[in-house]
Amino acid sequence: MTEAPYLSATRTAYDTVAVDYEKLLRDELHGKPLDRAMLAAFSELVRAPAAGPVADLGCGPGRVTAHLHALGVDAFGVDLSPGMIEVAPRTHPGLRFEEGSMTGLDLADDGLAGVVAWYSTVHTPPELLPAVFAECHRVLAPGGHMLLAFKAGDRHRRLEQAYGHELCLDVYWMPVERVVDLLVAAGFVLTAELVREPYESEKPHQGRQAFLLVRTPEAPRPAGPEAGPGRCP
Repeated sequence: MTEAPYLSATRTAYDTVAVDYEKLLRDELHGKPLDRAMLAAFSELVRAPAAGPVADLGCGPGRVTAHLHALGVDAFGVDLSPGMIEVAPRTHPGLRFEEGSMTGLDLADDGLAGVVAWYSTVHTPPELLPAVFAECHRVLAPGGHMLLAFKAGDRHRRLEQAYGHELCLDVYWMPVERVVDLLVAAGFVLTAELVREPYESEKPHQGRQAFLLVRTPEAPRPAGPEAGPGRCP
């Protein structure tokens, strides 16, 4: 099967910047309390006893995977870029990282307690998001949770330079309402929504940032035996 061009371009771009990306964004979460709050809420939901593993999809060099692990989550990372998967375990030894695509995960149905997609859908053309969300839904157990972070808005930008390197990478800002609709259409239930303005540390063109917490429906409980007519002693 021929790979979608955007996947090849994304892989090439992140292979190119992997080492410098890790250095530049290593401590990025330290100055973002609202972002950390959403990760903390998600972590509390998926830490239930025997809840199961959590996949950080598009994990890059693993900073969010490691943050989740520090919060007590059984987290592992998946990324399209072999360069990122090479950098991640060097930076976070002892954690699991593997190469893979959000469009076709090598994971069993219903096997995860949670999924994090931390800005990992921003390079996906909007018309292809339904397939990505369907794949996330497939790998989540009934009642599993997903945390999605993305750029809020309605525009498209092509990056030709980033993280000190020349590259070619498309970035999409998506209306929050549209993303919610796509998630609901994929079978998710909305739990929480946060939209924040850019921090002073962020470039003004980044705009508003959105965080959606959704879950898959709980599995229906098996019906018990029908009660017979009551009898008085």
